[in-house]
Amino acid sequence: MPQLLSRHLPAVLKINPRLALFALGATAASGFGQTFFVSFFGAEIRQAFDLTHTAYGSLYSGATLCSAMLLLRFGGLVDTWTLPKVTALAIGILAGGCLLVGFAPSSLVLAAGFVCIRFGGQGMISHIGMTTAARYFTAHRGRAVALAAMGFPLAEAVMPAGAALLLLWVGWRVPWVVGAGLLCLLIFPLLIHLSRKAPPPQTVAAKTASETNPGMSPGTKLGTDRNRFSRRDVLHDPGYYLILPATLLTPFTVTALFFHQMAFAEELGWSVELLAAGFSIYAACHLGALFVAGPLVDRLGAARALPLALAPIITGLVLLASIPSPLIVHAYLGMVGATQGLAATASGAIWAERYGILHLGAIRSMNQAVMVVSTAASPIMLGFFLDRHVEVTILALSLAGCAVLAAILARLGAWLEGR
Repeated sequence: MPQLLSRHLPAVLKINPRLALFALGATAASGFGQTFFVSFFGAEIRQAFDLTHTAYGSLYSGATLCSAMLLLRFGGLVDTWTLPKVTALAIGILAGGCLLVGFAPSSLVLAAGFVCIRFGGQGMISHIGMTTAARYFTAHRGRAVALAAMGFPLAEAVMPAGAALLLLWVGWRVPWVVGAGLLCLLIFPLLIHLSRKAPPPQTVAAKTASETNPGMSPGTKLGTDRNRFSRRDVLHDPGYYLILPATLLTPFTVTALFFHQMAFAEELGWSVELLAAGFSIYAACHLGALFVAGPLVDRLGAARALPLALAPIITGLVLLASIPSPLIVHAYLGMVGATQGLAATASGAIWAERYGILHLGAIRSMNQAVMVVSTAASPIMLGFFLDRHVEVTILALSLAGCAVLAAILARLGAWLEGR
């Protein structure tokens, strides 16, 4: 792993070490609004507010949908505000949400806190980190996006353990107050320091346009002057709708699988210990794939790399359906982790590659909002089939089929761009 790190990342760190580390730190900070962190406090929160499983799930899904709508409305600020200013907004919302959750006297205040942490964390600050990597690193965009995406597995590795310890020692409220303190006193000053010399987004877009399209007159044809594409232009591009399912497939599938992982384990005879060991393999493959994904995207382009990124999860789901025994857990979760790393990098770079960077924040936020809605819906959809006793093997094959279709559509979308 150190050799891979030294081989692939110095180019990014030499170009702009401050912004490369900023992107990594921003995505890692999003952990306070991610489901893997919130889920550790689920039982205690339900008990504190006397919520049923359905009520708690509905409250959280509703907050997630609200955050998606807010991101759709305000995600474009990344294109017009300076990086320190938009970062301050996101961290402020996320820290405020942590305080609302930690001090919530009622389920209504809890819901408001969930909206803030989902919008500020899963939505805005991760959006800022990934957009920064795609916007400010043109020559090595794949490597930059891969480095930024490493913030997610790093947060997954550190935050649940810390949350579990604090939960045992001081209960469920204190960790949220501690989180707000860390965001305000440590993470916020660090991110502002790293981003304070970042040029305005419009300046970067103008420079990139002049370098990649010297003498180009205004136009709107895809593949000629990419930096002129706005959100409206993207919505009129048929290729966008072909590529979109492939960018949504991984978060949709992984959220559904992990949310119902215990139901899968019960039906297939997996022990909790075996599943925990499998998640260690998942995390290792997720992180390892990020080192491969950056050079792959830089070499092939995000449009070609995205369909290939879905190959591991397709393989893992087919294995799960074909060999539904404890022997397959590690291989299945390892394949899912590999696609997480590969797809995150390809999806993070593809919109800048296809539509340029002038309106990248608005375009990415649109896709991010749809992704958030899909992750809110996927547990409900899979739960519907589980409640009707559809076998896990059938569900796994169905998800694999969806992944194959998404890969084919993405490849067709890339072909349309080249016409």
